[in-house]
This record gives sequence, structure tokens and C-alpha cells, in this order.
Amino acid sequence: MDPIGFSKHNHAHCISGNLAQIEAHCRAEGLQLTPVRRRVLEMLLHEHRALGAYDILDKLRAEGHGSQPPVAYRALDFLVSHGFAHKIERLNAFVACAHPGKAHDPAFLICRKCDGVAEAQTQPTRGQLGTSARIAGFQIERTVLEAEGVCPNCAESAAL
Repeated sequence: MDPIGFSKHNHAHCISGNLAQIEAHCRAEGLQLTPVRRRVLEMLLHEHRALGAYDILDKLRAEGHGSQPPVAYRALDFLVSHGFAHKIERLNAFVACAHPGKAHDPAFLICRKCDGVAEAQTQPTRGQLGTSARIAGFQIERTVLEAEGVCPNCAESAAL
């Protein structure tokens, strides 16, 4: 799968497609996509950049959904625990999953200029990390791979 986030694409289709997939998954699994959870998901889907919990809380407050931090954190916990969003450790922020409902090991490409985030795929049990783990007798269960740099859009505008 190609990295999603920096390339030009039909963003409206990206949002509606992912939202439809997640709604169908929730129905099939008996999960409750409450209005607040859905709204937080929509916020994350709207941009291909990470949003902090307090940014989300400010937006929820402005829309009348509540003003206490647990409102945002509970919604984010639900979305992350079901694979609909990811936490970007480097930014202490969250981004919508580019491949909801698919088993994958994401890697995040983070633009240090615009905070844009693209989600790419990794195979942590292969390559050098997988080899090192096998030699050590270690079984990889989870990886978090985040690379920081400059996205194509920021690089292009810097070159102008």
C-alpha cells in the first residue's frame, strides 16, 4: 500500500469511504459509534495531520459536545483501540487510520513544517529489525515507527 497523506487524491471520497467502512465495521461488531466518537473521527479524517486531544476538545466544545477532557479522551481511546485511529507518539496527537479494518503495521511520515502525517506500511518481522529480533529470540508484537522530515508540499514551496 502506498503512503496516504501527502499525495493528491479525492479527499471527500477518502473521508466518506473510510467513514462508511468504519460504520459498517461497528454495525457488524456491535460497536457503538456514538455522536461524539463519530464527530472526533470526522475531525481526524478531515485532515491528514495529527490533532492533539486538546485541539479536538476545543472543537467539540465549540460545537456543544462537552468541555471536559474525558469527553475527547474516551472517544480517542475507542477509536484507537478499534484501529480507526492511531496515536502519533512523537506529537502526542492522533490521526485517522488510512486503512481501517485491514490488518497492517503502520509507519508514520511526519512533516516537521506542517505537521502533516502520511501513513505507510511496514513489515516489522522482516528486514533488519526482524532479523535482529529472531537472533535475540524476541517475538515482535507491536512496533511504532515514526519518521520526521519534510513532506513534498513543504519541500516544493521551499524550493519556490
